[in-house]
Amino acid sequence: MTRMTPFSNPLLLGFETMEKTLDRLNKSGDGYPPYNIVRLSGEEPNERLRITLAVAGFTPEDLDVTVEDNQLIIRGRQADDEEFEYLHRGIASRQFQRAFVLADGIKVGAAELKNGLLSIDLERPAPEKRVKRITISAIDDE
Repeated sequence: MTRMTPFSNPLLLGFETMEKTLDRLNKSGDGYPPYNIVRLSGEEPNERLRITLAVAGFTPEDLDVTVEDNQLIIRGRQADDEEFEYLHRGIASRQFQRAFVLADGIKVGAAELKNGLLSIDLERPAPEKRVKRITISAIDDE
């Protein structure tokens, strides 16, 4: 039996990878680290967004921000501090990876770590109106 999805509509051409991306996003259920996404106001024609992750205890050297294809990937890794004998360890030094799928045209700007918050600025340029006229060729029946 074939599974029907919103992307199986014959009028949606070329969206096969979108369905795979949505499946991958549904499987990433870990909520660490928590994050916010805000729209920055401004008078510019470009939309500006900011992703802020709560990464208390991480240094810039512990964090890695990369763009791979159409994904923004933030990784964090803290080295275990073995010089101490912990009587209680309530603050975990765990690694994480958080990925955000970016729409076409979104540009990743600066990243800043301040007071345990990692902020990454994104910009979506105003879309260009694209119209392309397709020439119709006539074939004579002979």
